[in-house]
Amino acid sequence: MERFVPWVHIAAAIFSVILLGISAYVVHVTWGHPTPNFILFSSLWSLLVFGYVAMTPRFAPRLFHGTISLALLWLTTIFWFAGAIAYSVWAGYPYCHGSIWCGSNQAGIAFSWILFVLFTFLAVVETLRFRRGSVRTGPAVV
Repeated sequence: MERFVPWVHIAAAIFSVILLGISAYVVHVTWGHPTPNFILFSSLWSLLVFGYVAMTPRFAPRLFHGTISLALLWLTTIFWFAGAIAYSVWAGYPYCHGSIWCGSNQAGIAFSWILFVLFTFLAVVETLRFRRGSVRTGPAVV
């Protein structure tokens, strides 16, 4: 499973950027409703976590700590689970009839659940690595 970690990092970063744009549009259209605001926050948070978990071991290994990485991944997983549920409930299943706003909501919900799955995978792999006693303190496994 660990061989997929770099690819999942890349996919999570790409999907976070995509969802960042979608949620920013929905926040603009809904005049700052709390649910799309939380998805927007989660997208930004995911990019920051990606920067720490994936980039810090390569470029600044002295600043990296495996336990912090594990905690950040689980916290991000919880954020995506809560955000995806809240977004799904808030948007419901509307009948769009060609509305761009409605389509953006549906895409946002789909990307939220995808990011939840990706961060769950990363958190589980990191937890298994932690339990084996091989917490990363150096460069990321490639």
